[in-house]
Amino acid sequence: MGRHEKLIDPANWASLKPFGIGEGRPNNYLEIVKAVRENRDRLGYAWRILRRGTCDGCALGTKGMRDWTMDEVHLCNVRLRLLRLNTMPPLDSALLRDAGGLARRSSAELRELGRLPEPMVRRAGEPGFTPIDWDSALELVAARLRESDPRRAGYYLTSRGVPNENYFAAQKAVRALGSNSIDNAARICHSPSTFGLKGALGVAATTCSYRDWIGSDLIVFVGSNVANNQPVAMKYLYHAKKAGTKVVSVNAYREPGMERYWVPSNVESAVFGTKVTDRFFDINVGGDIGFLNGVFKHLVEHGWLDRSFVDEHTTGFAELVATLDGQSWEDLEALSGSTRQEMLALAEMLRDARTAVFVWSMGITQHEFGEDNVRAIINLGLSKGFVGRANCGLMPIRGHSGVQGGAEMGAYATVLPGGVPIDEANVARLSALWGFPVPDWTGLTAPEMIDAAHEGELDVLVSSGGNFLEVLPDPAYCRRALSRIPLRVHVDICLSSQMLVDPADVVLLLPAQTRYEMAGGVTETSTERRVIFSPEIPGPRVPSAWPEYRIFGELAARARPELASSVRYGNTAAIRADIARAIPSYQGIEKLAGFGDEFQYGGPHLCADWRFPTPDGKARFSAVRLPDLRRPDGTFMVATRRGKQFNSMVHERRDPLNGAVREAVLMNPHDADRLGLPDGAAVVLTSASGSLTGRVLRAPVTPGNLQVHWPEGEVLIDRSRRSPQAVMPDYNAVVRVEPASQSRVSTPDSAPEVTR
Repeated sequence: MGRHEKLIDPANWASLKPFGIGEGRPNNYLEIVKAVRENRDRLGYAWRILRRGTCDGCALGTKGMRDWTMDEVHLCNVRLRLLRLNTMPPLDSALLRDAGGLARRSSAELRELGRLPEPMVRRAGEPGFTPIDWDSALELVAARLRESDPRRAGYYLTSRGVPNENYFAAQKAVRALGSNSIDNAARICHSPSTFGLKGALGVAATTCSYRDWIGSDLIVFVGSNVANNQPVAMKYLYHAKKAGTKVVSVNAYREPGMERYWVPSNVESAVFGTKVTDRFFDINVGGDIGFLNGVFKHLVEHGWLDRSFVDEHTTGFAELVATLDGQSWEDLEALSGSTRQEMLALAEMLRDARTAVFVWSMGITQHEFGEDNVRAIINLGLSKGFVGRANCGLMPIRGHSGVQGGAEMGAYATVLPGGVPIDEANVARLSALWGFPVPDWTGLTAPEMIDAAHEGELDVLVSSGGNFLEVLPDPAYCRRALSRIPLRVHVDICLSSQMLVDPADVVLLLPAQTRYEMAGGVTETSTERRVIFSPEIPGPRVPSAWPEYRIFGELAARARPELASSVRYGNTAAIRADIARAIPSYQGIEKLAGFGDEFQYGGPHLCADWRFPTPDGKARFSAVRLPDLRRPDGTFMVATRRGKQFNSMVHERRDPLNGAVREAVLMNPHDADRLGLPDGAAVVLTSASGSLTGRVLRAPVTPGNLQVHWPEGEVLIDRSRRSPQAVMPDYNAVVRVEPASQSRVSTPDSAPEVTR
């Protein structure tokens, strides 16, 4: 650690009210009570999962309830709310006979019915699903795959709880079937980060470790809200603050949880709370490049960079400076929604910092220019060599335990295992290693699969987890696309709304095992590149559920019998051995076999001692141009946010951190006054794609900007707006706001009203 922690530090206390009584905060102790109540029928199993399993929540990564950053207990609300997905018994198959009735239930209600009990099939014209044996189900799919052009099939895996072994085996099976059209949730999370980091530094992952937060001079969060999405990180920030670390937040909304937080497992913070962010910099939605370029412009003009590092270890600096010279302060202010003085304030903090860590999330990546957003952050990270050394780093923080490994295992349409490009040399190496020709063409990304389906150009979709109706823009478009696919195969542990879309021909439901049920154990890769073993946890089982690696392997083996020995695995240890052969950076995974086994590929710091794995051995500055975000007078820019939820799985109607219910439209008080809208006023937001009805909640949002919950707000999103390299959908929209009649507003127990 860079600094010594104070034992007690009243300067960081958030409130003198014991335990934050009356303050906006999550009731962490009540969450424990809820978890006990939800899992009371299988409490012993739930406890064993918490004690011995590797967390299947966010990608911070724990072994049981401890990690590698500090010797303390970790148990967050996210993990507690996900626990029931692993312990609940199977549902009654008879419930699936009426798909129409199930379709009227909310996603939460569908999950609460229980686990998928056995393979089920529904054919066009049938009212619901009926049981089918595994052999018949697999033969049905294999026959379609044999008949179909590999370019007319798509495969998708979500990231919640999916281990590396399933990703790797699935992508290998898909490539044995002659396709690269396999994608996962990383596509719509941090794919722009991958492109930005790889191009600038030669690496495509977080460069530092969580422990680098504690004792760093400065942590800069950009478009990231770890209080909601990675709550364990708040404990790291508590210790960082006690060590004297300054915390900065650059965002369009002053997240209350990033301002003050009560860490339940630290007595001081639990009682008095912790002031988290020292300085908020308020910007427009999409104004990150304008603000960050302005900060860099100040650093250049005042000579506050580490010129020795810049001259010896980087390229592209002159081009960046020339680009900034052409960007006026007026343009930077207009785009960012901030001021030249605010940009100077952050530049001064960077000037004074010897060490700094930059952390960002989907507020940065989920834009049409997401890659350039990331490059603008990297530019600041390179300004004083804030990379490759202790208490420094560039960290795209992950929200799912499986998302980091998903792309690195090769379950990605645009790269091969290890994140290497689909080029002649890499294709030849894997073809020789695996004994079958690996396709040499770029596959369909997840959004492109839906486009192909909508145009009648997709014959088969195998979706393992996930729910396109809730994660991609324009749900009505996605529904039409799904309804046009002749064969849909949904592999999951419980029901989701996309399974209930009427079949064009056949829909199959195949029950999967959770990570804790898989014999031989599995691994996950955390945000800090730590590959962690998670053992099988003894407990009740769904007898008909299969591990996903076996499902994908059987599909490929039956469709291509001559390759059966290449795609079938006898156990997870065999998969780990194959991973080690295929991905050099993952060598060592084959040795992981017991609880607590782990290794951090690349070590604590990538690019250590400023050695960059680029062609010339240097990091590269990027000349980032300003995006055109002009919008008509009287309109707002709306961003989609997360509340009390995990991905699209909503856990509570009300977010305890800010009091926002699901239909809330977060609006700046000055904008609300200008429009004559009191708190709770019914409004309709209308974009070029659709409309959403909600209620005003006055909040510290930058004027001219709004926030609504995701996935409810997806009806407003233009599905055609995607980033150029990563094909990342832009989850923001330009909207008009009008008062709504009371009849149009959703009732308290329902979702906001949406139209197209």
